[in-house]
Amino acid sequence: MTSTAQKIGMLGAGNMAGALIRGLLAAKTVAPENLRASDPREDRLRELSDSHGIGTTTFNDALVRWADVVVVAVKPQVLPTALGKVGGELGGKLVISIAAGVTTASLAQLTAPGTRVIRTMPNTAAIARAGATAIAAGPNASTADLDLARELFDSVGRSVVVGESLLDAVTGLSGSGPAYVMLFIEGLADGGVKAGLPRDVALTLAAQTVYGAAKLLVEQGEHPARLKDMVTSPGGTTICGVAELERVGIRHACISAVEAATNRSVELGRGAATK
Repeated sequence: MTSTAQKIGMLGAGNMAGALIRGLLAAKTVAPENLRASDPREDRLRELSDSHGIGTTTFNDALVRWADVVVVAVKPQVLPTALGKVGGELGGKLVISIAAGVTTASLAQLTAPGTRVIRTMPNTAAIARAGATAIAAGPNASTADLDLARELFDSVGRSVVVGESLLDAVTGLSGSGPAYVMLFIEGLADGGVKAGLPRDVALTLAAQTVYGAAKLLVEQGEHPARLKDMVTSPGGTTICGVAELERVGIRHACISAVEAATNRSVELGRGAATK
């Protein structure tokens, strides 16, 4: 991964911005002097400055004037307010939004005419440089802009380019997905404790099992059903466990969770568009 000379400004310094900052610096995609963050919380800014050596400010307008690329990393509910005060200063800059549900059309209304906008949906696994990010280009974004966005997010995991109409589904799947997986890991660990394992041992084994299974799937490129069948012997322990998961409807629960989160992403986007 090559380093970019572009000055990257994080408008908002919450968990996702922190994950991106850590990943970008760890991958050496952006040098500390080319990365800044703005946020009203001075304690959070001190934390980022002390941990990563980046510049910070409580003034969004100062960040926007300094940056070549502005990553809008605020919650969708407050995005209209945050951009409403600086949107007119974004002309000629690339704006990359990570706000769930907020369309490029809504972003265009909140920024200067002709502003180049890209909408993304990353997830918090970016902090471990194992994030999943979907990227959709707005009407004014160039191929070079899209390439830069991919460079930034590939440094903290993997990215895919999709049509904007699919980003709400991405939010429901990979954007919210780490929380679903954490519940699954916690459930596996609880099962281990019920079976007699010490809590720390059960949690270590559960987390590593999920990590290893995902790594195997990504590296082998096989269908998950085939990899499941490799572990599932006739009359063995695994098929008994799989049968119990199917009895309680694990697939239906996963599908319903993604659908519910997708619908909420749509609602959030509509709310941002009307503010």
